Amino acid sequence: MPKQLNVEDVTARECCAPLNGPALGEEEAAELARVFKALSDPVRLRLLNLIAASEGGEACVCDLTGPFELSAPTISHHLKVLRQAGLITGERRGTWVYYRPVTPALTRLSGLFALPVPLSG
Repeated sequence: MPKQLNVEDVTARECCAPLNGPALGEEEAAELARVFKALSDPVRLRLLNLIAASEGGEACVCDLTGPFELSAPTISHHLKVLRQAGLITGERRGTWVYYRPVTPALTRLSGLFALPVPLSG
């Protein structure tokens, strides 16, 4: 007796769930591309992670140079790129600069690729 295959009808619904939110416009896509370009460097990605994970929500530049085998000017350059991308802010206190993540920017990035929660039913 031949086996019967169960075939799912996918014509009644989309086969892939769309991403949350409206489609990106050209200007917003260009802005986000600049942010992702800033994050495409492993050092900058690690710096952002160190800053975001720091106790008290901020990190002194003096604490950000130790984990890397890079010069202080190179770390400063990477921090400048992250600031220009709108991912961190810096505040000078005496001779040191303290960096904090820009929470709305990180929230925006984290929600960009969030899949919708499937409806039960």
